[in-house]
Amino acid sequence: MFDPVFLSVAVLAVFLVGLAKSGLLASIGVVGVPLLTLVMPARDAAGMMLPLLLIMDAIAVYVYRRDVDWKIFWILLPGALVGTAIAWALSAVVTEAAVRLVIGVIALMFVIDAWLPLRKKLEGLPPSRGWGTFWGAVAGFTSFVSHTGGPPVQIYMLPLRLPPAIFAGTNAVFFAVVNALKLIPYFTLGQLSVSNMQASAVLVPVAIGGMLVGVFLVRRIDTTLFYRIAYILIFLLSLKLIYDGIAGSFFA
Repeated sequence: MFDPVFLSVAVLAVFLVGLAKSGLLASIGVVGVPLLTLVMPARDAAGMMLPLLLIMDAIAVYVYRRDVDWKIFWILLPGALVGTAIAWALSAVVTEAAVRLVIGVIALMFVIDAWLPLRKKLEGLPPSRGWGTFWGAVAGFTSFVSHTGGPPVQIYMLPLRLPPAIFAGTNAVFFAVVNALKLIPYFTLGQLSVSNMQASAVLVPVAIGGMLVGVFLVRRIDTTLFYRIAYILIFLLSLKLIYDGIAGSFFA
């Protein structure tokens, strides 16, 4: 299993997720499982990534424990619980390709909307509970299927224009809880196999290294530049997800 091709792809995927978990360019974490599916089945990829995510979550929560907007966290969490439960119930019939397609379309619409003048009028408004519950549910669902809960949360949080550290800290605590909720379902579905756990153990240093690099940079990057890069990355990733979703749904 640990051939050069697998290790190369896995190291890149886990390092990018580590950068995202640090709060630096959080949108880039969505490529983790899609990259791994190049060298292993999608369900195994998600299962292998979960222990690494939990380790990175613990580090991120410690680093950003004082940089959390708890109001936003409690707005997002109830929806995430519902979305996770729905995904577990439908895990046997929902394909990953379909989820990628939906996420890609939503993310693309979000970026286009963000670049229109109307979005500028909405930025800085107080966080909406109904809107946050909806996107929390979407995040819980997509996170369960393929650890791609980042874009839905960013759709809700980016217009709030939070300082980068608060943005990172709120993300860290939210996804630490969401990922912990997936342990029992993943175990019952057979995704936490011995081989997956062995691969996770080998990649722990890569995950920690990616986080350390990201943590070093996130408090030093310019806020305007931070959001500009985030929007551009979400746009590019939305195109990739749409392509993967269409290819997997109609040409598999």
